[in-house]
Amino acid sequence: MIPTIPLLRSGSPYCSLDVQSIEAVGGGDEVARITMANSGLIRRDLLDMTRGRAALQKFSASDLLDITVSAGDIFLHDDLPVGQEGQLQSPDDYLLSLAATSGLPHALIRMNMERLHGVFGEVPTIFKGLSRGLPPEILDGGHFLDEGVRLSFVPTTDALGVILPSNSPAVNALWIPALAMKTPVVLKPGREEPWTPWRVIQAFIKAGAPAEAFSFYPAGHDGSAAIIRRCGRVMLFGGDDTVSQYENDPSVEVHGAGRSKILLGEDEIENWRDHLDLMIRSVSANSGRSCINASCIVVPRYADEIADALADALLGMSVRAQDDPEASLSGFANPRMAEWINGAIEEGLKEGGARDVSLEKRDGSDRYVLRDSMHYMLPTITRCQSIDHSLGNTEFLFPYASVIEMPQSEMLDSIGKSLAVAAISSDEAWIESLIAADHIERLNVGAMATNHIEWDQPHEGNLFEFLYRRRSIQVA
Repeated sequence: MIPTIPLLRSGSPYCSLDVQSIEAVGGGDEVARITMANSGLIRRDLLDMTRGRAALQKFSASDLLDITVSAGDIFLHDDLPVGQEGQLQSPDDYLLSLAATSGLPHALIRMNMERLHGVFGEVPTIFKGLSRGLPPEILDGGHFLDEGVRLSFVPTTDALGVILPSNSPAVNALWIPALAMKTPVVLKPGREEPWTPWRVIQAFIKAGAPAEAFSFYPAGHDGSAAIIRRCGRVMLFGGDDTVSQYENDPSVEVHGAGRSKILLGEDEIENWRDHLDLMIRSVSANSGRSCINASCIVVPRYADEIADALADALLGMSVRAQDDPEASLSGFANPRMAEWINGAIEEGLKEGGARDVSLEKRDGSDRYVLRDSMHYMLPTITRCQSIDHSLGNTEFLFPYASVIEMPQSEMLDSIGKSLAVAAISSDEAWIESLIAADHIERLNVGAMATNHIEWDQPHEGNLFEFLYRRRSIQVA
């Protein structure tokens, strides 16, 4: 039986009259039906979100951390409810449903499942890192005495709104710690990817979290706008056009293009071959779909040789069947996205000042490939003469990177806003200047890929500081 995924209104399932079909990539079979929420219903529900917070307040923060850890095992291993009719979804069913609607190969879905399982399990460490070592009990009372200093934190919102994309299941890792911080979530899933947030919710509930803490609203753009306007704090995923509207809004944490980079220092450039595997992982991990994948590699010398070596190394990343264990390249659920990306690269090449090194390696065969009714973009390395070229400091949703040559002394002022920067160098003075740069969100120092994450370091923004603010408190 094809499942019908309902809304969740503070934990209560609800089916509206607007039920839409979710089809397999390429206009194939119907995989599920999903209930859609209109903006009026969302606005009405968000007038009062206190039930979810009140339900979470009945638990200690330590209890919620334990529930989160248990939910990770349940997410990875258990059969969980899906749809209105009481169907259960096994982990394999989840994998097949997600593969059908997203274009992700099975191997990448399994990798993302393991990654999310790791996030669940490491939430105690994540909490410690985000709160700068404060004990979980800091959230259990009005105030807390820590090493003789009285601390008090007040919530900034009754619920965290999350506008999710469809590009990668792992983005759900960013909102998972909110439950341990006693904050309900209001989720708007991506069109092709309701499966992961729904499954995460069901795992939390089975582990003992209160259902009232979860709202789930599949919706159009008007629904997203209602969540952004009515939730006191919002995580927003989207393209530049979407997130740029909210960049200066302190209530919205934007997650757009990362434009992450590898900078190879003057003291390490002669050893560039030793760092080639690191560069390959940075560009190609998770099929290049993460905002912390490197999309630009900046070096003081040997840019031609490095671009050539990267293009050679990525030739083996070819289009394979989704169930091929070696498949590492994801298709596009929306063919117009692949067409737009391919067109943008072609237009950029026509400008001059850039060449597609990968295309030369493939003897001119197209980078845009159609297989099994799915659309793919083959890995692409461009050699750009300037970082200001339209292909020089941009990000696409597949394994893509430009390689650019400039003196080390010019790099910091030229790279622009960057989510993750891997600085491969031991030059202490240069590293100090990178540490002080406010246009770098996260900095990996030394031989470390851009997608390397330490659990006690914020990924993009600090969720604890986003959901709580410290207040002064004096007790007689």
